[in-house]
Amino acid sequence: MQLCDTALAAGGLPVLRTVKPHVAVVIDLEDLADPATGPATATMGFGAVISAARARWIACDSTVSRVVFGPDGAPIDLGREQRLADRYLRRAVELRDGGCVFTGCGAPTWWAEVHHLIHWLDGGETNLNNSALLCERHHTQVHHGFRVERQPDGTWRTWRPDGTEIRTGPPLVRPAA
Repeated sequence: MQLCDTALAAGGLPVLRTVKPHVAVVIDLEDLADPATGPATATMGFGAVISAARARWIACDSTVSRVVFGPDGAPIDLGREQRLADRYLRRAVELRDGGCVFTGCGAPTWWAEVHHLIHWLDGGETNLNNSALLCERHHTQVHHGFRVERQPDGTWRTWRPDGTEIRTGPPLVRPAA
């Protein structure tokens, strides 16, 4: 996954038919916004059927385009795109967080993604206060029930899906030889 992220970030991928490489997912707005798992609710551009939960996970790091279809199946409203954190916000999050904020993780900023603490589907804004830097592994875990939260003093805390907090002990020190 990290190799794919790096290749995409390098910007050297070809443009095919005026479009950069992308993933298409079709899902009804109600299913996208509903927190239920919703098995077999969304369709990938190549025909695979996925759950609403998986579609929400894909949408988290994506540009989302709204397309409204009429009763005859023809698009009648192309809506607007929902943008991700721009380079300035990403840089501010990188400088503040220094790497993945998940408890015990040391992944550097260049392996991390800007995550909305309150998802934009739920009214979360794309701003510094609503952002956290998470590596791919921990970003996936947050979308599967784990939770990170920034404290008033600027520190981060992490909870498992069962509500127990993840804590780490003091760093290990090698005994003197």
